[in-house]
Amino acid sequence: MNENNKTSGKQSFISEARREQIIEAAIKTLDEIGYVKASLSQIAKRAGISTALISYHFTDKNDLMNHLLMKLIERSELYILERVRRESTVQGKLNAFILASLDYQGKYHTHNAALIEIIFNARTPDNIPYYKLGDDEEEVLLHELKQILRNGQGSGDFGAFNVDVMATMIQGAIGEYMINSVTTKKVDIETYSSELVNIISKATKA
Repeated sequence: MNENNKTSGKQSFISEARREQIIEAAIKTLDEIGYVKASLSQIAKRAGISTALISYHFTDKNDLMNHLLMKLIERSELYILERVRRESTVQGKLNAFILASLDYQGKYHTHNAALIEIIFNARTPDNIPYYKLGDDEEEVLLHELKQILRNGQGSGDFGAFNVDVMATMIQGAIGEYMINSVTTKKVDIETYSSELVNIISKATKA
């Protein structure tokens, strides 16, 4: 490797590290003060850098939030799918999907708080809230969940049910724990996880 390549590689590493620092500061800011108050200056303050340095890496707040949204979704997908794919049976995969989804919420509470803030407050250039956007492509995790359910029906391990309805119910139950403070105060995440696995196992049983 020549000197130019070494220099370029070092600069790329530093730039990526800086972007990651900004991303982490943005997560902290969203968790602490919410989307509306999360200005670039507030994020810069928590990152210990200048606002101008953020602007060097991201065009504006919307650009930063779009990158953060993609990063948060990617992190949760990797966490859950890695655990699902350790399992060899469809029941094991379904249980792992539910447990890993809730476990991620428990371990990375600030990530989920940031995700919710972006989805429910960020808007497109046409002023459409993110949560109202339609998507022609099925979400990675939803696709994985439906595939597990279909495979279970195909193998005879699961009974007859509408896969779309069952997948929506499972994801709804997982997501509800993240946003329903009344439930989280009454039921700890371990109990909620085991109860949900038990309920879904009965509902999908052949």
